[in-house]
Amino acid sequence: MTKAPAIARAAAILRLLGRSPAPLGVNAIARELGLVPSTCLYVLRALVEEDLVAFDPLTKRYTLDAGVLTLARGWLRRDQFSDLAQPLLDRLARDHGVTTMGVQIAGLDHMIVVATAQGGASFQLSAQVGSRFPALISASGRCLAAFGGYSAIEIERRFHTLRWDDPPAFADWLAQVEQARQRGYAVDPGNYIAGVTVLAAPVLRSDGKPSHALVALGISGAVERAGVGVIGDALVGAAGSLSAQLGAG
Repeated sequence: MTKAPAIARAAAILRLLGRSPAPLGVNAIARELGLVPSTCLYVLRALVEEDLVAFDPLTKRYTLDAGVLTLARGWLRRDQFSDLAQPLLDRLARDHGVTTMGVQIAGLDHMIVVATAQGGASFQLSAQVGSRFPALISASGRCLAAFGGYSAIEIERRFHTLRWDDPPAFADWLAQVEQARQRGYAVDPGNYIAGVTVLAAPVLRSDGKPSHALVALGISGAVERAGVGVIGDALVGAAGSLSAQLGAG
């Protein structure tokens, strides 16, 4: 449980409004987030006062306001990773016909997509900047487990909370984590999303632990034709270049 529940509720509301395709009323927001409507209304009014949320008095619904752009611009100005990663992601996507992503790691809590690129394949998988995923899910999660230095007990506890299309056995997953540690990249062979192969390589800080990861994903058949090892080695090379540029080299 967070020590600052009001902040956690405000963040949850902002994330919900950010991913909603249409404005939402207070009851819909409260129901989705499991909040008491009066508490939800109190937080919404505070967010409106800060220009982070807009309220339409005609429809009685809420949506994100322009104030969030001020916060985003401030972060983007300081985010060296996204600027450095984008050309590498573009090249990986183009050369191998896959979707690529740069994700920022927030400990064992979650990962956030901060950059993306699309390959030239006729069928594309998409990911949006700002999307959040559980930290240990998919190939990037295997990288985090391999290089993050977390305890086995905590890793296993978090693992059993994950939702997969085709859940791997924990012993098999641990073996894949060890493979990632040895070859520098991890592979999710359709566990997270059925029929989709995901690869990831860690971008390491000066202490050897991952701050970000580079991810490539595509329809499994297409990835196999392009070469899992070929894509994996390319990810390792790009991630190593980023690690050096960001100060780990």
